[in-house]
Amino acid sequence: MQNWLLAVDRFSTWIGKACAWTVVGLTLLITWEVFSRYALNKPHAWVLDAQIMLYGTLFMTAGAYTLSKSGHVRGDVLYGFFRPRTQAAIDLALYIVFFLPGIVALTWAGWTYANESLAIREQTFNADPIPVYPFKFVIPFAGAILLLQGLVEIARCVICLRAGAWPAREGDVEEVDVDKLKEMVHVKDADIEALDRLVVSKEGTK
Repeated sequence: MQNWLLAVDRFSTWIGKACAWTVVGLTLLITWEVFSRYALNKPHAWVLDAQIMLYGTLFMTAGAYTLSKSGHVRGDVLYGFFRPRTQAAIDLALYIVFFLPGIVALTWAGWTYANESLAIREQTFNADPIPVYPFKFVIPFAGAILLLQGLVEIARCVICLRAGAWPAREGDVEEVDVDKLKEMVHVKDADIEALDRLVVSKEGTK
């Protein structure tokens, strides 16, 4: 079971990192449009729509990635003080009552929405129209991978309720741990305090 959970974590991570490259596309597109608009006096009406589509793709596909890292916003004021089993019980109830109905509806409606857009070959409404329907298929795709990751999180809740501890997650980039960084570079608190005193004394002599 744990191997399957980590495999889905890796899949969500891969999707998130692959779609993160849209940031590069956005940067290049905006840079080129600014140059074209102000240096060449040749603006393009379709660029704004393309920017919105790229950002929408980045935003929506980040959902499963963030969930796999337990990175979504939660009210930790009380939650963080609960025992793992209590946390798992709360999470499980919220997943069943709110998450599953919402994401299933998003995926189902998104698929219908995208197919209707494909049927009419929907385009943007501007002087230089571009196709909209490829982007609309991002909606059910993002919903499906988020639903898959949500099922993994539900499984983790059940495991935690049984074992009393949260199962491991797939590792990834984390915030800097100052204490661990000190150990890596062999710096002690006394060394930092001595350096601070030295800086203060030098400033006092100026």
